[in-house]
Amino acid sequence: MNGLHRGACNRGSKTVAMAEYRAYLVGSDGHFVDAVALICDDDSEATEKAKQLVDGHDIELWSGPRFVVRLSHEKK
Repeated sequence: MNGLHRGACNRGSKTVAMAEYRAYLVGSDGHFVDAVALICDDDSEATEKAKQLVDGHDIELWSGPRFVVRLSHEKK
């Protein structure tokens, strides 16, 4: 990855810039084992989509080089 990536989404007559995110699945050894690309309006939407990926692995959500949030797979 080389910085923040932007995509465009045509919404009616407006073109809206959208951010590209990566949701990284974190293995038990702390290393990333897989990644899922997400295109979202903002951090909030990206976080909600990433929550759906939490299934036995923690998830780290990144937008380019910017860390957004780590989601734990363990119930607290």
